Amino acid sequence: MTTRVRFAPSPTGYLHIGSARTALFNYLFARHTGGKFLIRVEDTDMERSTEESVQSILEGLKWLGFAPDEEIVFQSNNADKHRAAALKLLAEGKAYRDFTPKEDRSDKDIKKEIAEKARQQGDKKDMRDNPYRDLSKEESDQRAEAGEPFAIRLKVAEEGKTSFEDAVYGLQERDYSEIEDLVLLRSDGHPLYNLAVVCDDIEMQITHVIRGQDHLTNTHKQILIYEALGEEKPEFAHLPLILAPGGKKLSKRVHGEIVSMDLYQDKGFIADAFRNFLALLGWNPKDENEILNHDELIEAFSLEGINRSNAAFNFDANNPKRWTDDKALWMNAEYIRTMPLDELIPLVREELRSEKLWREEYDEDEKDWFRNTVDLIRERFYTLKDFSNQGRAFFSEDFDYDEKAINKNLKKHEDLRQWLPELAEKLEALEDFSHDEIFAVVKEFCNEKGTKVGVILNGARVLLTGQAVGPSMVSTIEQLGKEKTVMRLKSQIAWNE
Repeated sequence: MTTRVRFAPSPTGYLHIGSARTALFNYLFARHTGGKFLIRVEDTDMERSTEESVQSILEGLKWLGFAPDEEIVFQSNNADKHRAAALKLLAEGKAYRDFTPKEDRSDKDIKKEIAEKARQQGDKKDMRDNPYRDLSKEESDQRAEAGEPFAIRLKVAEEGKTSFEDAVYGLQERDYSEIEDLVLLRSDGHPLYNLAVVCDDIEMQITHVIRGQDHLTNTHKQILIYEALGEEKPEFAHLPLILAPGGKKLSKRVHGEIVSMDLYQDKGFIADAFRNFLALLGWNPKDENEILNHDELIEAFSLEGINRSNAAFNFDANNPKRWTDDKALWMNAEYIRTMPLDELIPLVREELRSEKLWREEYDEDEKDWFRNTVDLIRERFYTLKDFSNQGRAFFSEDFDYDEKAINKNLKKHEDLRQWLPELAEKLEALEDFSHDEIFAVVKEFCNEKGTKVGVILNGARVLLTGQAVGPSMVSTIEQLGKEKTVMRLKSQIAWNE
């Protein structure tokens, strides 16, 4: 049997990190087993679902590289099939009409009152106390034909239990006595979540359902629907939660944009790196190697490697330097530093374009210069944004000077105001503006002035790049070229900051 899995987001907001990891595990499992990865948009919550959310989620999946193998399914298009399934169960006596009048209160309020009453009485609610459960077919039909509104509920047996072997958490069982008669259709004919999910998974021939641990309770309810419909249930694998610092569940409501995949794309993360990071949130490869490319992730992935313990996403919302998980940032830096230039160049190109720093010459006459520049400056960078921020001086004359760098490496050594323009004169006289020749001039100049090479080069770095740190200063001078180097060393802009 061909493996068929689905990622089924609800379009009520952006793509959540937890949802993205669920999509990733489904995708990796499908690819590892030679199966199919499908997407179903569960858009039946008409009040909260928006087209903007749909597009945001699909764009996030596209950025991560999770292309579906078949046409995307929209659950709202299947409502008639869901209703037909409920009516089939009603006709077979496996469901019943519930004519309980709807008060002007939400289901949530009613459930709270029932739970509070049960708590006060010190007993459990009788899950089979619905007065319409055993109504005769004749009376039920008559009341329905008379136009009396009704919901349709699944008739759950009084004795027995649901049971399934979860690929992560092992054997899971629940007594029928703990499960209420499930509402399949509301009185307005709207299919409820558990019925819709089961019907769609059957039609899509889903073989494995891989989703969050918070769906464990729903799984027991859905198994009852599978059994009532006479259909074989899929295999289930429930994923551990992702927790924020302090042990709270990572959520949109509490933690805001930190959980949104949009943020990481906008902040300059590389999709391959973030995909690698997500995979390690709750899953372990067979060896200790943490940097795994696309193909290596697919080859190594298995449901058996998923942890039962919850994963931690560590960040400090009050510290701008730790706005994301440190490991995520480290991993992104590793990718920037080590990935093939041919893969990095297009990403840097798009970043420079977005900041209006791109010049078409970088793809033409200055192609080699551009490649060498990217290769030189990427060593200390963490995100693609660093190419347009810390690396801006390589692509524009309009760059900022770091105040701390000015105070530490320039103004602390007042002689540099005179010395650096003098060094510029010596470099300008060079016919061979190459690394070794540049270093020879700098070293000789330092000897003349009786100062350390570090003092000269650190001061020069501030004038040339605006930064306190960066790649080899001599290589930087060589890469910037004679004209820019001389002009900036003579500039007084930084001194006047």
